[in-house]
Amino acid sequence: MSQLNIVLVEPEIPQNTGNIARTCAATGARLHIVKPMGFTPTDKHLKRAGLDYWHLLDITYYDNLDELFEKNSDGVFYYFSTKAPRKYTDIDYPDKCYIVFGKETKGLPERLLFNNPDTTVRIPMISEARSLNLSNSVAIAAYEILRQWDFPELQNNGKLREYDWENIL
Repeated sequence: MSQLNIVLVEPEIPQNTGNIARTCAATGARLHIVKPMGFTPTDKHLKRAGLDYWHLLDITYYDNLDELFEKNSDGVFYYFSTKAPRKYTDIDYPDKCYIVFGKETKGLPERLLFNNPDTTVRIPMISEARSLNLSNSVAIAAYEILRQWDFPELQNNGKLREYDWENIL
């Protein structure tokens, strides 16, 4: 089974984290959160954004980045940043990779980005835009990786309530 790992470093906005948790639940991705957070895991806005998907979520909390790297030393990490030297689509993502996103107001530490130039990537946007919403960025990245992997273990065909696709396809 393929495994995508989504890492949030010091998330600040509960609604973003809730939306990301829902994306993780719907795709089977594991969610990793590096503390400190700008809210508590019981925040009503966090729970509301995730709706009824919390039972599908695989989530791990870490006290700091060192603990994340120590406990996942076999992982391949990709750092998403507006400051990155290459596009996120330039990478062939391996199974069990970790995609890492920084806090909404500051992003990831520049030293971390500078020390990992080959695995630091950006989502292109116009130069006047500061950044995309964090939950949108995570969804874009996650679905690019899942597309590269041909959407493993995901349901690829929808069903209508009153009609059968087989009659027209």
